[in-house]
Amino acid sequence: MNKQNAAVRLVDTKKLPYGQWLDVRRNGIGSSDAAAAVGLCPYKSQLELWMEKTGRTPPEEVRPGQDDPRYWGTLLEPMVATAYQDCTGHKVRKLNAVLQHPTFPFMLANIDREIVGVPGVQVLECKTAGEFGSRLWKDGVPEYVQLQVQHQLAVTGKVAADVAVLLCGQQLEIHRIERDDEVIARLVVLETRFWGYVEKDIEPPADGSESAAKALRKLYRGNDTSLDFSGDEDLSRAFDALTTLKGELEAMEHEAESFKQVIQQAMGDASKAVFAHGEVTFKRAKDSAALDTKRLVAECPDVAAMYSVTRPGSRRFVLSRSSNN
Repeated sequence: MNKQNAAVRLVDTKKLPYGQWLDVRRNGIGSSDAAAAVGLCPYKSQLELWMEKTGRTPPEEVRPGQDDPRYWGTLLEPMVATAYQDCTGHKVRKLNAVLQHPTFPFMLANIDREIVGVPGVQVLECKTAGEFGSRLWKDGVPEYVQLQVQHQLAVTGKVAADVAVLLCGQQLEIHRIERDDEVIARLVVLETRFWGYVEKDIEPPADGSESAAKALRKLYRGNDTSLDFSGDEDLSRAFDALTTLKGELEAMEHEAESFKQVIQQAMGDASKAVFAHGEVTFKRAKDSAALDTKRLVAECPDVAAMYSVTRPGSRRFVLSRSSNN
């Protein structure tokens, strides 16, 4: 790595409070943000990331709990790093810093470990994946992780990284990712475009994902105003296409439900059926207990009032096509 391409050591994180670390992250695109910033993250849209970076989504006050995969990823990271050392013989060490790209200051990176004394690889990224997440690794490193690593290589100027992933708590895989300057050049262009949305406070376009839908619900709470888009050809075409697709989907859902009921009726009380090209399971879930809130309110209104909470109403999107169309 040339000295002029070395990353800037922006902040020392060894004694940095969690809240301040979040503030640093909010002021740039970190490596874990890279895929979302360019619209290629399966979990987070550009719009949701933009809301975080512009402060519209409040930062987390506490670290993720045990019901969050990030908790286990952080807890198991040192063990994955140790297992990597045992498998490869490469020595690794913590960097304890937020790094900044020397040319594009909005590009930041926290790397899990530095690999010491190995000319061909310098960065270690530690991952954990449970039963569901491990499916994304069956064909190698998922695209969003590859983008995360290329972002790290862009910031640090390094030539390669190893990704060590612990699958289902018992299988360690190690994948080598070489620096790809063409991918990095494109990544820089797209991240610069996204950061322009942040600096200009202009929301990026929604992408049809559930993440974008969630962000829109938070961004626009709704009021009683009305807008007339009848003269907007693009929006009118979008409305017409949406209503047509909705009708087609309803017809397909009805057809699918009919086929499903044919099979269910043929199965009767059986819990499994085998076909020429697959199988179906039709099992009853375990009984569960539920609180009868209506009865509680009727018989113990004072107790019910003590534990009642107000939840904000959500907006409903309802299509109504004109009868003359």
